[in-house]
Amino acid sequence: MASIWRLGGGRTLDCSRDRVVGIVNATPDSFYDGGRHGDVAAAVSHGLRLAGEGADMLDVGGESTRPGAAPVTDAEEIDRVVPVVAELARRLPDLPIAVDTYRAGCAAAALAAGACAVNDVSGLAFDPALLEVVAQRQPGYVLMHAKGRPDVMQRDPRYDDVVGEILAYFEQGLTRLIRAGLPEDHVVLDPGIGFGKLPEHNLEILRNLDRFTVFGRPVYLGLSNKSFFGAVLGLPVGERTLATAVASALSAGRGARLHRVHDVVAVKQALGLAAALAG
Repeated sequence: MASIWRLGGGRTLDCSRDRVVGIVNATPDSFYDGGRHGDVAAAVSHGLRLAGEGADMLDVGGESTRPGAAPVTDAEEIDRVVPVVAELARRLPDLPIAVDTYRAGCAAAALAAGACAVNDVSGLAFDPALLEVVAQRQPGYVLMHAKGRPDVMQRDPRYDDVVGEILAYFEQGLTRLIRAGLPEDHVVLDPGIGFGKLPEHNLEILRNLDRFTVFGRPVYLGLSNKSFFGAVLGLPVGERTLATAVASALSAGRGARLHRVHDVVAVKQALGLAAALAG
């Protein structure tokens, strides 16, 4: 599997070993830390802390994508995200920063402010203009699978073969991006845990993560504090750190290389131990 993820501005991220992506939520209603980092100064401070804890990349988002979340306007998202990206890029010039958005306008503004990757939960489905932005700007791009928009995605999602359907989705998405002019080595693949999926779908995906490496691109995974930990273990939102760390370590053994998390320290420790035990 190719291990280099090419980002914007000539940057690269070597994914031959596990990488931890720290989540910076500049939102008032995130399912996990809503409101705690909802202003620019707080979000920047949180990003700096995650960097100090060893994050390999930061992911800045300004709209909650928790199940049932209502969308914000383009202007609101830009106002929340771009100042945070700009300040983190200034303070952390050597650390890659991704913007978590499906909107072309926010992506373009964040890339201009210093972001070098776009994490798009929609797989280019919600704003067709985003394809042109990524083709022109050539950032890193996270191609994620989701079944429906966040406000409706958990209303009885159904699959005949969840892994097979996501594989077909990735093949189509990669083809579309490459034809538009974004090189394949700029793309990583996220199966979208919890995005239009029931607990049994999430578990089936995690058991079969190695199948997603067939495309030769690094697998990006967003497990952190997800609701399926509640379904499987009965854990409330604030008590899923250990489960996230264990699941991340197990997922690394099945091929995931980029781990998008809230708690950088716990996950880095778990990944480090798993790597040491694997030799």
